[in-house]
Amino acid sequence: MLIKLSNGKEIPIEMHKVRIVQKTFFPCIDHRLKSIEEGGYNTFSLRTKDLFIDMLTDSGTNAMSDNQLAAMMVADDAYAGSESFYRLADTIKDVLRFDYVLPVHQGRGAEHLLAKVFVKPGDVVPMNYHFTTTKAHFELAGGTVLEIYADEALNTQSTNSFKGNLDLQKFKDTIKKFGTEKIPFIRMEATTNLLGGQPFSMENLKEVKKIASEHNIPLVFDGSLISENAYFIKQREKGYENKTIQEIIWELMNYTDIFYLSGRKSSCVRGGFIATNNKNYYEMLKPWLPVYEGFLTYGGMSTKEIEAMAIGLREMTDVNVASSAAEFVKYFVEKFIERKVPVVTPPGGLACHLDAKLFLPHLPQSQYPSGALSAAIFIISGVRTMERGTISMDRDKDGNEVYSDLELTRMAVPRRVYTLSHIEYVVDRVTWLYEHKDLVKGLKFVEEPPVLRFFFGKLAALDNWGAKLTNVFKKEIGGEY
Repeated sequence: MLIKLSNGKEIPIEMHKVRIVQKTFFPCIDHRLKSIEEGGYNTFSLRTKDLFIDMLTDSGTNAMSDNQLAAMMVADDAYAGSESFYRLADTIKDVLRFDYVLPVHQGRGAEHLLAKVFVKPGDVVPMNYHFTTTKAHFELAGGTVLEIYADEALNTQSTNSFKGNLDLQKFKDTIKKFGTEKIPFIRMEATTNLLGGQPFSMENLKEVKKIASEHNIPLVFDGSLISENAYFIKQREKGYENKTIQEIIWELMNYTDIFYLSGRKSSCVRGGFIATNNKNYYEMLKPWLPVYEGFLTYGGMSTKEIEAMAIGLREMTDVNVASSAAEFVKYFVEKFIERKVPVVTPPGGLACHLDAKLFLPHLPQSQYPSGALSAAIFIISGVRTMERGTISMDRDKDGNEVYSDLELTRMAVPRRVYTLSHIEYVVDRVTWLYEHKDLVKGLKFVEEPPVLRFFFGKLAALDNWGAKLTNVFKKEIGGEY
């Protein structure tokens, strides 16, 4: 919730009380340098004891509510026919208005099943933008991902409220070029993770659905961040300012044939599901659920998580929950704008994103600027961020580098976890780094997995820049900070 102060300034206010706390660490800079070097300059390799603030992701790192924790205590642990599942199914019927539910262990489990059932070799899957695991699953099934985003999507310094919109003319051209028989479905992601958490508008979804229906193409909706996308529609789209988050979600679902999500985000629980009102789609997917995930009434989730998800889905329709991360991200972004640090605008959901190309203009993409920036931030602050650039792309079948459209360094804001003092600290340290950006050099791979290399790849700093950055920071800031 935004509160206006007496000086006219607005700040986000946490609409919750902190009743349980977890101890954090503040490792010294020499320890941080050693940790990142041993981890191959990959922030995924760091341990919690090496960190001060963890902004790697909002996936599975959100704080659950008291009601979610309480619900876990009444879970029915039956392997088949668990009452916990039926409580989740009832919630999905109320919140999303879908009759058929397939629980999965998390979002990528849903993507795997969708790829298995719907995508065949030679197919093309258009979408407003890809996500890493989505693209991997669809390509492993023999399909090709087509990103048909609007041109403005790649402009990081923009005022466009809905950079997650799908380009309607490109969609029509795609249908004309490949034919409907080669398009198993159109996918819309809310919000577009790799574009900086940018939402799409209700009007755009409505038009996408209209085109898809004319050609009998199902619309698949990745709703991992559906509550944030609904909140942005309420804030930014004319005619929705007086709508509730629940009402906006209901309308979004009116245009959706198959819905899936990772519950690790909006519902703040580890798990996920696929939902639909089409019995035929449900019956096509159902036989594969026990093969890859688990039985129909647990799908790879613990029943405790199922109970907590049922509560989390209802809570995400509360405007104060839907806005909790979004308003912190907005505050984050505005602080960087004040300091002229290049950051993705307008503020999106999920995270504050630095534009690594503009932050480190001296580094070519072949030296992985967003990965270098993520490592540098950790060295000088103890804050773990995440590379979302070329390292997050895999090489093509001939082994050539595939350069990312954007080079972003993501500072995720887990819901109800950090306070404004944490944000202020990160802004201060990143601003210092921007003033000393010439100290940051590139990276090179020394160990490179063949797929999703950003998880386990190891890199090395060119010209030993990590040690040099550390020395300058210690001299200017002083002490072990």
